Amino acid sequence: MIRLSGRLRSAVIIGGQGIRARKMRTFLSMVSLFLGVLAVVAVQAAAETAKTLRLADLELHVGKDGTRQLYVPPMGDAVSTTFDTIAGKPGVAALMSYQAIIGEPKVTPINPGAAPFNNEAAYGYGPMPGSFEMQCDSSGLCRPIPVNAGDIPPKGQAIEVVLNAVAGDVRQFRPFRPVSGSWLDESGPPSFAPRLVLNKEAARGFSEHVVPAEMRMEGATANPTPRIIGVVDDGNPQPTAYARMDELRNWLPASAGTGQFGGGSLLVLLSPSAGETERLLMRRLTSAGLPGEALQVQVVDARKTIESELSIVRWIFLGMAGLVLLIGVAGILNVGLATVGERVEEFALRRAVGTPRSLLAGIVLAETLLTGLLTAAAAIGLSVVVLDVASGMFAYRFPELRDMTFPWQAGVAGVIAGLVAGLLGGAIPAARAARIPIATVMRA
Repeated sequence: MIRLSGRLRSAVIIGGQGIRARKMRTFLSMVSLFLGVLAVVAVQAAAETAKTLRLADLELHVGKDGTRQLYVPPMGDAVSTTFDTIAGKPGVAALMSYQAIIGEPKVTPINPGAAPFNNEAAYGYGPMPGSFEMQCDSSGLCRPIPVNAGDIPPKGQAIEVVLNAVAGDVRQFRPFRPVSGSWLDESGPPSFAPRLVLNKEAARGFSEHVVPAEMRMEGATANPTPRIIGVVDDGNPQPTAYARMDELRNWLPASAGTGQFGGGSLLVLLSPSAGETERLLMRRLTSAGLPGEALQVQVVDARKTIESELSIVRWIFLGMAGLVLLIGVAGILNVGLATVGERVEEFALRRAVGTPRSLLAGIVLAETLLTGLLTAAAAIGLSVVVLDVASGMFAYRFPELRDMTFPWQAGVAGVIAGLVAGLLGGAIPAARAARIPIATVMRA
């Protein structure tokens, strides 16, 4: 083992000396190999960056990997039971969606149905003459009611948003990116002026339109005056606002959580460590009359979905990069054969003084492998600089790029590509150097 280590060290030292003695030839070999290694590094870096960005986008919508999601139907006392059970518990949060209109009363909002503001015609949103609108009575029975032109209020200065009532810190599951202001603080008592955190689309609407500070929700006992305290990027194209559930409940009757006042399904988000809270919630909900089959827990596995989406594209581009890399291998092969042809007498003399054939092959392979490593280092260095410049230029459009670092997987792929290219390009020249007969030394 020691003898093998000594031969390896000798091969590396002599190979390094050969590279230093033939700088121009080494440089030409690196030039022919550089594009191939750079292509491999670029493909791997792009794939990892795309996966990171896609994962960050999915986390905003569905939550981090491992998050346990429970949809609670708004039946009976299910909503109040859920909020009472999870209150103050760590590793759990809940959201319930409502529709809210902020602005002038008795008018059609600028964006009916909480449509994005770039959808000026608002097709498919809000009531239209000749369409039907679902209305539900106190017993939960819903029926379609035809919409007449006289039933539609005139458009006015009002904005409709999806209002998410929040209990617990939902950001531990969905890492909303802060834009300005602050998030909802649940440490103090609830305010009678609901505090709202807007997403970027809702903030855009309020910056473009001046509306009165009056919020209307179906079934509310009165119209509260909201206060906007912050803006976040939640990845949602619809105008969305977030408010503390206990602050909204100040203005909603006790039956507002049963679905008859515009509330949708209640979504409960639990961490894997909140198993005891999950079991307690299940027991209380079934005791409240909810059937067990209606309570199904889903586990978020966004990374698996992303990898299956990107793997095919990655392998296609890696195959194309491999073809470019083969051109570099051919360049190293040509340079290596030419170098061995020039060093025939040197190798024959080394054989004459007792140098093993394996060491001669190792010297040639060491030169090509070192060339591959130097090329990989240059390609990785250029990729790091390009990624840093690109993230700085486009961070204002893609905030998730601000903390983007060069993926280590791309660096490993570049090193492997350089070594493989050096091995493939140096194998034939190494074999030829090892077969040089001792008698060749007589030419010198």
